[in-house]
Amino acid sequence: MKKGLLLVTLSVCLLPLWAQRDFSEIDSLIKKMLPEASEVGISVYDLTAKKPLYNYRAEKLSRPASTMKLLTAITALSRPDANEPFRTEVWHDGVIEHDTLQGNLYVVGGFDPEFDSQAMDSLIAEVITFPFSVINGQVYGDVSMKDSLYWGHGWAWDDTPAGYQPYLSPLMFCKGTVQISVVPSTVQGDTASVSCQPVSSYYTLANRTKTRTSSAGKFSFSRDWLTNGNNLVVSGNVASIRKDNVNIYDSPGFFMHTFLERLHAKGITTPQSYAFAELPRDSVQVERMAGWNTSVQKVLNQLMKESDNLNAEAFLCRLGAQATGKKLVAAEDGIVEIMKLIRRLGHDPKDYKIADGCGLSNYNYLSPALLVDFLKYAYSRTGIFQRLYKSLPVGGVDGTLKNRMKGAPVFRNVHAKTGSFTAINALAGYLRMKDGHEAAFAIMNQNVLSAAKARAFQDKVCEVIVGR
Repeated sequence: MKKGLLLVTLSVCLLPLWAQRDFSEIDSLIKKMLPEASEVGISVYDLTAKKPLYNYRAEKLSRPASTMKLLTAITALSRPDANEPFRTEVWHDGVIEHDTLQGNLYVVGGFDPEFDSQAMDSLIAEVITFPFSVINGQVYGDVSMKDSLYWGHGWAWDDTPAGYQPYLSPLMFCKGTVQISVVPSTVQGDTASVSCQPVSSYYTLANRTKTRTSSAGKFSFSRDWLTNGNNLVVSGNVASIRKDNVNIYDSPGFFMHTFLERLHAKGITTPQSYAFAELPRDSVQVERMAGWNTSVQKVLNQLMKESDNLNAEAFLCRLGAQATGKKLVAAEDGIVEIMKLIRRLGHDPKDYKIADGCGLSNYNYLSPALLVDFLKYAYSRTGIFQRLYKSLPVGGVDGTLKNRMKGAPVFRNVHAKTGSFTAINALAGYLRMKDGHEAAFAIMNQNVLSAAKARAFQDKVCEVIVGR
């Protein structure tokens, strides 16, 4: 009996030591795997036991890169109107007489970042069910939801024309980008085959490629972005199939030009050009003609799984619009709401810097502890957690974690948001430990020029937390 009691007592006393020994492995990983010039902050919290598990410089301010998207999404999902879909609508004023719309057409943007060719065709299919084939008025785009700033605060001007840096607008068509596909010819020296999606006369294409010809120079996609032009240029040596996205200057122009072009292709006589104006909703003559809705979950899944910057900024803009009820919303209106939640979680907003909703800005500064507190907040609210958890990349399975964490014990046990920028790598989310407990964690690597080293370190830390 005494022997049994002694064993139980020893077991209980040694539990903290075993836990400390296990997590001291992380200290060893910091010393062994990271360059001396780099820094890291780590915070881990046991959600099941409701207690901290490990902290290393957890309050240290770091650039979050795309883990900033967690704060934007969680704040947006915490609103009572969070489930409202992203809407794009077509309205008209005036009257329809003798096959003619004696009035104007308005396309009202709701900052739907997933509005694509299918959505455009569906919108037009609804419009042409109305009994007119001539528009005797103007066609307007209503972009009054957001101010006219098309980039976030601190975004790098020379990141354009990359597809990950779109020109923001309440009217976005195919994310304001064109996907270019290049296929080499079967004959060396011949011009490669180039195709673009979506098809639109808003841009032009110059094909200056050569198949398997090294003297043609390095392969590249671009456009005349220094002059804000939309002349796409594909050049250089093509040795294999290549695909990439190039952003288009003036997103609302791209949307409206294509809308008018496709409307005309359906036999509608339209004005030669479009303009921008706000729908006069107080008029007794306005009538809704068509609409396209995109669910919040679809936008959220793309935001998290593929780390989509446009989707994050759409959430930020809509967050500001829902909170203020005003037109011409600025990024600051959404950021104010994030700061309010930071304060509710017991932090001082003045201790952090938030410049955008997606993490492209170098002005963002957060801490691992703050990220974990947002994750804890989401976990404690079923409605938020279910949507967020479903959207996060799964280790070794999909999204930005598809090619990581493929082995035991982390495979499928980590659901987390990645964040990558020059010399910055972060990972934050949820994981399931070997004992069945759920944990929230944040790892923020800074000043690591090798992204591969930072990611390998993060994966190893997750292995330690999960337990072997």
